[in-house]
Amino acid sequence: MGAMLPIEFGPRVCGHLESGVDREWLVPDGLGGYAMGTVSGLRTRRYHGLLVIAGETPAARRLGLVSLDPELILPSGATVRLGAHEWRSGDVDPRGFELLERFDLVDGLPRWRWRIGDLVLERDLALVHGRSALAVRHRLVSGGPARLGLAAVVTWRDGHGERGAAGPPPQVEPAAGGAVVEDAFRLAGPDWAPQGQWWHGVYHRQEAARGLTPEEDLWYAGRFTGALDRPGDSVSVLAWAGDLADEPPPADELIEAARRRNRRVVAAGKPTDEVAATLTLAADAFVVRTSAGPDVVAGYPWFGAWSRDTMIAYEGLFLSTGRADEGRDLLRAYAGALSDGMLANTADTGRPEYNTTDGTLWFLHAVARHVAVAEDTDLGAELLPALRAVLLGHLRTDPRAAAGGGTAAFRGARYGIGVDPADGLLTQGCAGEALTWMDARVDGEPVTQRAGKPVEVNALWINGLAAVAELADLLGQDAGPLPAARDRARAAFRRRFPAPAGWLYDVVDAPPPVYPRGAAARHDDDLLRPNQLLAWSLPHAPLDPDPATLRRLADALLTPLGPRSLAPGSPGYVERHRGGPAERDSGYHQGTVWPWLIGPYADACRRAGLPTDETFAGLTAHLSEFGLGSVSETADAAAPHDGTGTPFQAWSVAELLRVRPS
Repeated sequence: MGAMLPIEFGPRVCGHLESGVDREWLVPDGLGGYAMGTVSGLRTRRYHGLLVIAGETPAARRLGLVSLDPELILPSGATVRLGAHEWRSGDVDPRGFELLERFDLVDGLPRWRWRIGDLVLERDLALVHGRSALAVRHRLVSGGPARLGLAAVVTWRDGHGERGAAGPPPQVEPAAGGAVVEDAFRLAGPDWAPQGQWWHGVYHRQEAARGLTPEEDLWYAGRFTGALDRPGDSVSVLAWAGDLADEPPPADELIEAARRRNRRVVAAGKPTDEVAATLTLAADAFVVRTSAGPDVVAGYPWFGAWSRDTMIAYEGLFLSTGRADEGRDLLRAYAGALSDGMLANTADTGRPEYNTTDGTLWFLHAVARHVAVAEDTDLGAELLPALRAVLLGHLRTDPRAAAGGGTAAFRGARYGIGVDPADGLLTQGCAGEALTWMDARVDGEPVTQRAGKPVEVNALWINGLAAVAELADLLGQDAGPLPAARDRARAAFRRRFPAPAGWLYDVVDAPPPVYPRGAAARHDDDLLRPNQLLAWSLPHAPLDPDPATLRRLADALLTPLGPRSLAPGSPGYVERHRGGPAERDSGYHQGTVWPWLIGPYADACRRAGLPTDETFAGLTAHLSEFGLGSVSETADAAAPHDGTGTPFQAWSVAELLRVRPS
């Protein structure tokens, strides 16, 4: 089956401001750039725009074309404004969404349909995959005649920032059929008339809710105008970056080509139902091409590439969608970037940051799954030396420091990451660092530091030892010390992690809360978190799942959108992922729901013989509630579990696609 879920809304959603702005659409360009906005057409984020252009990395984006605001000029001389903007005064003007009778995703691309009496106007848009190029088409469906004006509103700024009228306006130079803005992107369409005016005080309500600067000024660069004399007539505009002399093909061709490509992407994944087809196309948004080869955008609109997210999402994004060839290139490139046995966590900050304990272990898992699912022993043989070096690097100890005990005795990797000679478990952590996936900070201090021996890190460690030893055996090579290290760590895991509370400790040998200063005594942290799911879900999990324990976890943690990050009633539990940066980061892993954890949960349940078919209904419904056709990064811990974080998140999509029953 290739048909996707029908995602369509009538006037009750389109014309109701709160409903229309809560639902966002995304069109990616395959490079990390995108077009993005809301069903209503109102820009609610600084990130919304029609041409957002990726830079040297997917995270280095700049906003160019902000909007093309339609205005119909009727034979009577009356004008009907179909755009939508919110202003610092609180006014929303114009209110074109009140004339919307329908919004659809057509082959994954947005379509708006306005009705003014018997006149019906449709807007379609598409981006060229692999190029920063946009086509926007307005077509008269019925009624007419009319003339259509399109106000080109532009800026040129960092995607995370804002630009104001206190500085110089964007430089706009004439070009054939339109204009070039800041020597960065070009606009072309019918009957261009330059304008040149600041629009002051445009307001972004989502940024206000996130405690960030909600206002900016935009530049009204000019206006395109075309005739819509009879049904079927259209007025189109192109916008593109890169080679500004290389004008893209006509809008009709680009839009149809984009739809054909989306259908091919879906078909290549061989989906078995509409939900799988929708998730297959959603997964495509995150796979991008950079100068170094394929990579993964962790989430839109503000993330770039993060190795942990990439490796967790790898199987769903590449192996579940028929993209093993691209995945092979990605894994090879990441292996080449290992440094002292570690993957860089991200380079979004402008330089590689090697500050993750688990990202590298997820890399071992991704390679093992690739070899198993794609039956690609050639890649396994190529990468085996690198995988073995990672594990041996974590096993190494410094004999000169061993007499002193503690983490200083472990040579291992950075940040005190290494195997404890006392029990073979992996320990990690140092002052000011949060090295697991629960990595939020407030004022530079970790919220959930989890120094010591985290449960999922050690499950991944044992899984990695077993997977690489198995690969070596498959290739007829000596696994060396890996099997013994696996057996020792697994025995220690089974001895150390079961807690009297009836579940697994989240961290054993954790420092006291005043770490690293203060008492030397260590403790075992039994807060009920979902991290322990990996102890039962991984292919080489250290424990056999216990149905009673999983039911207890489900009772405390499971929501319609996935598991909470902390059980209600626990110290520090937060119901709503809301507020400014510090407030949001404080609750990021303190109850907030993470849909990606539906993967480990479903795997653990299946290994325990528990049914999962009814586990995914909430997430399926979520596909039309927030980021359309996709899955959000996070959600509130308390009902109704509103989506939060990025509306389009790679590992959320990938894990749901991977574990949904086919």
